[in-house]
Amino acid sequence: MGKKQSSKPEGRLIILSAPSGAGKTSLAKALAESINDLTVSVSHTTRPARALERDGVDYHFVGEKIFKKMIANSDFLEYARVFSHLYGTAKKPVEGALKLGQSVVLDIDWQGARKVRALIPEAVSVFIVPPSLNDLERRLFDRKRDSSQIIQSRMSRAISEISHYSEFDYVIVNAEFGIALQELQGVFLHHEIPKSGIYFDPATFL
Repeated sequence: MGKKQSSKPEGRLIILSAPSGAGKTSLAKALAESINDLTVSVSHTTRPARALERDGVDYHFVGEKIFKKMIANSDFLEYARVFSHLYGTAKKPVEGALKLGQSVVLDIDWQGARKVRALIPEAVSVFIVPPSLNDLERRLFDRKRDSSQIIQSRMSRAISEISHYSEFDYVIVNAEFGIALQELQGVFLHHEIPKSGIYFDPATFL
């Protein structure tokens, strides 16, 4: 599929947040592949790399000592501890890309999104949700990545995360990946969600 042209030449920042398993990382990568001059920011983390993950591509994998030194040096736009590991977005790569006219997608949690919006209020923020909590739990089990105990922790965390949906500019229900991607493209290119997706009903989750 050919890339679509962005309507604005200057670099723009789009924030994607979601509970684990909702599909934000896949959507972020697909959005960047479909739009010219759009890249996904690579976060730093202290967690070990999983199978097939590549340093500098999926994450910058660093030790906690290095991460904390970066915090002390104010090197992060945002950072947070999630499930005993630290995650953060370095300032320089993001600010450098934006200055060069390249737009950037941040794949971060709601805590990080709140911090970035405070620093860069013109950033566009999107919260991705699954069609239901049952569907989210099924996706987490289907990944075959975590134990049942960790999945239950993720589910509890998901409910808390979804409660922050109103802090975001847009909410997209990722029931069908292709439709969710079209909606995300609509947000980036036209600042609106095409009326083709599923309406988000908070009562379904909260």
